[in-house]
Amino acid sequence: MNERVVVIGAGMAGLWTALALAPTGRQVVLLDRDPSPPSGDVEEAFTDWTRSGVGHLRHSHAFLARLRLLIRDQHPELLAELMAAGCRELRFEDGLTQLHQARFTPKPVDADLVILTSRRTTLELIMRRYVERMPGVSIRPEAFVRELALSLGSPPRVTGVRLENGEVVEGDLVVDAAGRTSSALEQLATAGAVIPETAESAGVIYFTRHYRLNPGAAEPPRGGPAATGDIGYLKFGVFPGDNGCFSVTLCVPEVEEEMRKAVVDPEVFDTVCRQLPGVAAWIEAGRASPTSRVFGMGKLESRWRDLAPGGRPAVLGFFPVGDSLVRTNPLYGRGCSFAAVGAYLLRHALAASPDPAARVLHYRKGVEAELRPYYEAMRKADQSAIRRARQALVPGHTPSLKGRILRSFVEDGIVVAVRSDPDLLRASLRGFHMLEDPQAWLRRPGNLMRVLGYWARGKRANAAAYRPKTEPEREAMLAAVGVSPDADAERLRAEAA
Repeated sequence: MNERVVVIGAGMAGLWTALALAPTGRQVVLLDRDPSPPSGDVEEAFTDWTRSGVGHLRHSHAFLARLRLLIRDQHPELLAELMAAGCRELRFEDGLTQLHQARFTPKPVDADLVILTSRRTTLELIMRRYVERMPGVSIRPEAFVRELALSLGSPPRVTGVRLENGEVVEGDLVVDAAGRTSSALEQLATAGAVIPETAESAGVIYFTRHYRLNPGAAEPPRGGPAATGDIGYLKFGVFPGDNGCFSVTLCVPEVEEEMRKAVVDPEVFDTVCRQLPGVAAWIEAGRASPTSRVFGMGKLESRWRDLAPGGRPAVLGFFPVGDSLVRTNPLYGRGCSFAAVGAYLLRHALAASPDPAARVLHYRKGVEAELRPYYEAMRKADQSAIRRARQALVPGHTPSLKGRILRSFVEDGIVVAVRSDPDLLRASLRGFHMLEDPQAWLRRPGNLMRVLGYWARGKRANAAAYRPKTEPEREAMLAAVGVSPDADAERLRAEAA
């Protein structure tokens, strides 16, 4: 295959495009707007790598089993290099509760339900160095793409890109892996190629700080207070990284304006963490030290774009991958996996037909089948979380009967069942890790009946399965960081007046 593929961007989506397409014999040229990474080790990459095009480079990351399996099965040498660089694998058995452990029998499928975790800079550095060695791949740093090169028609066709210095880089295909800042679709719209999109706010803002275990210190023992959780006014999580590093992310609803303005201060951030027993154990002074400031990430949107509205390709020779096509709430950890799956869907589309229009339709069909179920599940969860966050600021709010029943089914049925039964945990994790439709496991009659059985037993019989409540209520947390608990409620009332 002698096709030349020009890729805008050399972040995760660009690297995955190279990983997917280079083995097919195509020439792949990645155009990176940023300078090359430092030539040193992963520590230098974390401190010194400038990536203005990747706003979430130093936020927490955990890479789902779908992504890890692609690396394991398609590029085993890369997986070995990641492990050698300090990346870690969190196994299925590592996340079992005491109830699970009493009934746990290892199964072959457990080897697939593994999370790959590291600092994003470590994963991306090792991937980039691996990709640079692949036959047919070249990466051009500081190559800023100004615009697409187009052949006008109905539909128009993309024939390459024009760089900031005026150089035209021609390609048989152009892949847009520039992420959420890509302006390619605006240019295409001007040329008559309208790619419709749906978008809505994720309703949250992220804050991340990095830490390193002190010499001789170990991570807190498992089985203590939870290091991840959703307590309504705040979501939190500890993300083990590579080489003794870890990060903490606090996810604050947009309506909690006073909290999100305060938590960007490192002292306030750590104060919040110390109110969360499962997180406090990680950052206590004798165990770990901070290695970064607090990184904020706002304006989070979910976005879906359709390359062939009405079944007709809007443009030929142009394929967005990753956030340029589908953007998700980082809370679910699926952005990098979406990019990886999208790159391999593109590979399948190119193999299916040499016809440019047929390729677009094949790619669109694959994206709809493989990514849409997770996107829609995420949207519904985000919409529900936004409603709950606003309702929490309304004094005396009482949920509807339907709302109370649905919440009980989730909290007292599904969650309890999954925290109790290792087989149900396995089943649910297949959806979480993008190995099957996220709702498929609960549609199976046998699984549903077991969940209903736990729900019917009642809270007293299931008491051991409930996550202990160790975190403070909203008012106590806000008081601990010097924030008025009433300011946001008063603001919402003023907006409604």
